[in-house]
Amino acid sequence: LSRFLCSSSPEESKSRPSMLRHLTTKLKATGPITVAEYMREVLTNPVTGYYVRNNMLGPDGDFITSPEISQIFGELLGVWIISEWMGAGRPKQLQLVELGPGKGSLAGDVLRVLSQLRSVLGEASVSLHLVEVSPALSLLQAQNLTRSCSQEADSEDEPVYRRGETAAGLPVSWYRRLDDVPAGFSIFVAHEFFDALPIHKFQRTQKGWREVMVDIDPDKPDKLRFVVAPSPTLASSTLVQADERRDHVEVCAEGGVIVQQLSKRITEEGGAALIADYGHDGTKTDTFRGFKGHQLHDVLSSPGSADLTADVDFSYLRRMAGGGVACLGPVSQRTFLKNMGIDTRMQVLLRSCVDPTTRKQLISSYDMLTNPIKMGERFHFFSLLHHSRLAKPKKTEGLKLDKKKSPAPLPVAGFTELSIS
Repeated sequence: LSRFLCSSSPEESKSRPSMLRHLTTKLKATGPITVAEYMREVLTNPVTGYYVRNNMLGPDGDFITSPEISQIFGELLGVWIISEWMGAGRPKQLQLVELGPGKGSLAGDVLRVLSQLRSVLGEASVSLHLVEVSPALSLLQAQNLTRSCSQEADSEDEPVYRRGETAAGLPVSWYRRLDDVPAGFSIFVAHEFFDALPIHKFQRTQKGWREVMVDIDPDKPDKLRFVVAPSPTLASSTLVQADERRDHVEVCAEGGVIVQQLSKRITEEGGAALIADYGHDGTKTDTFRGFKGHQLHDVLSSPGSADLTADVDFSYLRRMAGGGVACLGPVSQRTFLKNMGIDTRMQVLLRSCVDPTTRKQLISSYDMLTNPIKMGERFHFFSLLHHSRLAKPKKTEGLKLDKKKSPAPLPVAGFTELSIS
């Protein structure tokens, strides 16, 4: 399997255990496995998993994310975070929590905005909390965010496995699970996080819903294939909605659990969550795909060498969030960024930019982020908010007050068009 690592030498590839061999051994022993289990093994297996490698992001890896394309993206998310902190009544503590922070580019851009607007934050204590399963990526994030000021925990069992601080003295902590992040007013950001979580796939048949599984191809023992389970599985009996109209459905149960955790924390401690990803509102069917070297890649061939992903079903996340929080969106990335004032920010940057190469780069990154046929309509933003955030002021009984004077809640940036005066 010399193709196993995109950037490794043939010797390294031979010495590294093969994911395909590991899977075929497992399948021979257990029979077909769910697509969710296949994704979990391929992406996060501690020895051969795709995310154990550290070079999948950026121009030389398998995919590029919005924060890699332009710093404006992260800056506008930083403005959103401050706006929501203000909308919540400026709490004394602000925990910024990012799920799956990639290289740390987004967190870096957000922190730059927070330091530029330090006067707005006043006395509030700000800290950064990163939820990251990949040891290799956590090291890269530490280099980008804290330079050399980070230390690994002494014991494997500690909830915080790495600590550091930014050049500005802001504390940064790393966790393997969202559960380990301390309680407190938090703003959660998940950018291209939910699309990499394992999904179950279901097919409607004449006998009812059946789960799609992964098995060895009997004609080609070194190849994998999809099969439909002959009888119901626990997942097919519990995860498909009774009123489902589609014939093929993908359900990310793990994503549902994380949204429930976010909802509970927001309800109990206050805060907000911003989820940005490619997805749909319960309309798409088969979106499971692989990416290798920026090209689409067959999800079952040379497992472990490509990123696996599926569109986020925002209707499912909304249902799992429950009634404890208010959900806004999904709105397209184009709409969100334009509502956040990307056009004004671009004009400011272009006015102060004299270098033609940089100007060209700014214009092309703006186009990539907002053009409907590029990322503009493919990516969506979805938010969970504390109900008090959108509450209308209570009417005063017995007094006829001028309606215009009663204070209305601050509009939620990005999801409403803001006029910049």
